[in-house]
Amino acid sequence: MSISQQLKERNQDLCELCNTEIATTEYTVSPKSDDSIDNQVAVCETCINAMGDSNSAFHWRCLEGSIWSPFDSVKALSYRLLHQFKEESWSSDLISSVDLDENTIQWALSAFEVPDVHKDAYGNILETGDNVVLTQALNVKGTNFTASKGTVVKKIKLVSDNAEQIEGKINEQTIVILTKFVKKG
Repeated sequence: MSISQQLKERNQDLCELCNTEIATTEYTVSPKSDDSIDNQVAVCETCINAMGDSNSAFHWRCLEGSIWSPFDSVKALSYRLLHQFKEESWSSDLISSVDLDENTIQWALSAFEVPDVHKDAYGNILETGDNVVLTQALNVKGTNFTASKGTVVKKIKLVSDNAEQIEGKINEQTIVILTKFVKKG
């Protein structure tokens, strides 16, 4: 991708990571979009190629300068790259010496987040709309009935902030069910 004039000028045409080579690419730091220069970093070809190389630790020593950038996108990308080599003492020391705000750190580490996956008692992945079968009888709190083992719960919904819970209807009532008590049907 070409690079905007405004982004080039931000660091006098130089790569904002290594600060030695001419910047050639607008790199958008995920998960942000490329609709703002505040989400982008001007990067050279050498740094772009090193991003995909697990043997490029030595190259990333240049981050000792870029981590102190006044721009959050540069700090977030620098922190993310340092995090990949956190087992090396130079990287670990640099990570611990910098004091970034929590939002920048979350932005940087968002690349390593694994989304919660809802799984049944047997490890099968559950999705909204699936049908499940109860693997044991469950007392339904707040009601006067027990959902018996073998009850089919149709068209479940996943609880977005808890991978151990789903919602489903039993006896016309929507209830929360623990995934460890269901089998995908």
